[in-house]
Amino acid sequence: MNKSVSLLDVSSIEYTKGVEYQKSLFDEIISIKSKNRKNQTSVSTKNYFIFCEHNHVYTLGKNGNNKNFLADIKTQKKIGASFHLTNRGGDITYHGPEQIVGYPIIDLENFFTDLGKYMRGIEEVIIETLNEFSIKAERSAGETGVWIDTKNNARKICAIGVKTSRWVTMHGFALNVNNDLSYFDHIVPCGISNKKVTSMKNELNVDVDKSEVKRIIIKNFTKIFGMKFVVT
Repeated sequence: MNKSVSLLDVSSIEYTKGVEYQKSLFDEIISIKSKNRKNQTSVSTKNYFIFCEHNHVYTLGKNGNNKNFLADIKTQKKIGASFHLTNRGGDITYHGPEQIVGYPIIDLENFFTDLGKYMRGIEEVIIETLNEFSIKAERSAGETGVWIDTKNNARKICAIGVKTSRWVTMHGFALNVNNDLSYFDHIVPCGISNKKVTSMKNELNVDVDKSEVKRIIIKNFTKIFGMKFVVT
């Protein structure tokens, strides 16, 4: 099993181009698996991990409700945000500058074949990363993602939504670092109306070094998933 993961930090990329890039890598892995099955071969599949940021954009998952998008066209133009349907799980979320987005495009058969374990693993990566910045993060029962203070003043700091086929993954997580939280005012984040959103900057009252956050995220993916990252 190939546990090497090519690390691709593409900085800022328009959302639809980012999806196309993901899909090209996703399809490459699927193609190898299909050929292996057809030809009874065992060619190793590759794994990729994309770090990026997007321009202001709202995305609605395949299980989402349009009613959770509160902005009309006039408001969208005013705030400079686009809207896209997407094939990940989950409801509506926001992406924008100063938010760290991570897209693992991996063959889970190189690691383990358990989607629930994969989702909880991503949550654990983010929880442990935030803990290193003295932010006490946790899970919220029955709600995918990473949260702060679920018992008193629950606020979400990281959204997670993925797509899988033949144990190959795409999409991933969005961690609020220094991004403008006012953009969340125009949606019901993840379809959850009674909880707030927050960011690392909001919790710490200081700008956070994104490169350091990325470094720690990679360290924790290495520890929790056994990944071996290769910078390309």
